[in-house]
Amino acid sequence: MSELTLPVLVEIFRQCAGEAEGVDLQSEDVGEAELNALGYDSLALLEAISQVERKYSIGMPDAESRIRTLNEFLDQANEQLTRRP
Repeated sequence: MSELTLPVLVEIFRQCAGEAEGVDLQSEDVGEAELNALGYDSLALLEAISQVERKYSIGMPDAESRIRTLNEFLDQANEQLTRRP
């Protein structure tokens, strides 16, 4: 797997913490929404980071303190993927 995409990341978050009522995770601007506005707390973020690290064999050190949106998550994960040998 060479790149983590927004649809895949949304599915990972759904698996980790479900989907909040009234939140449209299919909207085009979902990547820019704050995670807490999407109904995801710090535990959901930590679980998603853990799943991505395992699935893609990457490390995302200190990501939980830097990620506020799905797009920021994608940027961090895909940066690590490009560094992977």
